[in-house]
Amino acid sequence: MKGVFVNYRKLATEISQWIKKEVESAKLKGVVFGLSGGVDSSVVGVLCKNVFPDAHLALILPCFSSEEDTEDAKLVVENFGLNSKIINVEPVFLEFAKILEIDPHSRELPVVNIKPRLRMVTLYYFANRLNYLVVGTGNKSELTMGYFTKYGDGGVDILPLGDLTKTEVYKLAKVLGIPERIIKKPPSAGLWPGQTDEEEMKIKYKELDKIISVFEKKQNLSGSKKDLAEKILTKSKVAIHKLRPPKIFKVKMKKLKNKNIKEVRNEKGRTFKTS
Repeated sequence: MKGVFVNYRKLATEISQWIKKEVESAKLKGVVFGLSGGVDSSVVGVLCKNVFPDAHLALILPCFSSEEDTEDAKLVVENFGLNSKIINVEPVFLEFAKILEIDPHSRELPVVNIKPRLRMVTLYYFANRLNYLVVGTGNKSELTMGYFTKYGDGGVDILPLGDLTKTEVYKLAKVLGIPERIIKKPPSAGLWPGQTDEEEMKIKYKELDKIISVFEKKQNLSGSKKDLAEKILTKSKVAIHKLRPPKIFKVKMKKLKNKNIKEVRNEKGRTFKTS
């Protein structure tokens, strides 16, 4: 976020109002979101509750999750009076792993990414049932690195924290009164026991956020920071497909002169004829 000073209390109100506007624009009734026990989902939960005090649902969806994360999610529910449900998707994951003939304890990405995709399915079930919008919890730091699962935690309708770095999310969490133990614990996607975001991305959020700030201010870098910035840019370019909607083949048709034939031109400019 560009600028020197940010009033995070005012920002919280602005984001909450934006969420409300998006729900109203979609002609829906409220919001549903996953509550992991981490700082991002806790912030999203409070922002949603502020404008939808009744028409909101926090889903706690453990799947080989740590007990600490589940307890932290419950703490947020209790502290802020959130409407919530706990749905253990672990049995579904285990059964699916059996069908696919894979090791459910594997740390390979194709396997662990099933977990956030099962959560996405669950969120959209309740969204459809209740006429709610699915609110995502991803932040700018994660989006820049492509650190999310396509059609998993990336499968959402809106991303209220998408223009805030992790550093800024922490500041927002403090003014919202998110419990200190949630703010201080190492960020984790909970893909396997002991897994952390920073180990997976191979960069600290503080370093990443400083580079993002440099990008936004169009400042120059040198030495090791320049090398790091180039690695982040490369990572971002490789993952850009995760942020884009599916590409659509465009068909352009026109009648040829004096002929009952149509010319079809694809998006690369190649043509073929059809009667």
